[in-house]
Amino acid sequence: MPEAPFISEKVMAIAPDFRALSIYVDTKAGVMNEIDPVILDDACAYVLAGGPSWAEDHLAGWADIYLKFGAKPNRTPCSAQALRKRVLKEGRIPAINPVVDLYNAISLRYALPVGGENYDAYVGRPQLMLAEGTEIFDTKNNGEDVIENPMPGEVIWRDDLGVTCRRWNWRQGGRTRLDHAGGRMWFILESLKAMPASALDEAGDMLVNGIRKMAPNSEILIQKTAV
Repeated sequence: MPEAPFISEKVMAIAPDFRALSIYVDTKAGVMNEIDPVILDDACAYVLAGGPSWAEDHLAGWADIYLKFGAKPNRTPCSAQALRKRVLKEGRIPAINPVVDLYNAISLRYALPVGGENYDAYVGRPQLMLAEGTEIFDTKNNGEDVIENPMPGEVIWRDDLGVTCRRWNWRQGGRTRLDHAGGRMWFILESLKAMPASALDEAGDMLVNGIRKMAPNSEILIQKTAV
């Protein structure tokens, strides 16, 4: 059984109202069916119509947390804010692959950051902590593979090898990115107090139900995480 994510006390101090759902999926190498493209289109339409009601307050809460650890949310917003801004500007976001499209739809519909990781590429337990500044983060710059280091004190997700996501949930690294559907996957749905607790459960249900439609024989484990 996968271990629940480790959250450091220093992160707890920055975001005492943080709560999340951690969802592990093992598709048993089964065939991944496509999702109905209407799911992503409907989520974009929902955002354009102003939903959900807590969106602005919730995303403002994330911006405040980013300021607490030294990030600039206008320049490097949380993932949910970045998706929402893109939809409000362009009307929609393009499809990527079935799993990414599903969790992007959930992120838009519930105005919360949703991360999806290739758990087969993980080494050790997921950890949410403050960076020392020497950790390795693999990414791309102008199409070229590069290695970066986070800023000291920056909130990062990491495993035993290095950073998997910078600035809490701003940018995902390449090593654990879900560039294909299937295998073992890990999802983290991250919320603050401005988002109703029942809505977080609904978002988790939407993810689980979507995965079961794509890969009916999957094993799924849900763990609630709170500081």
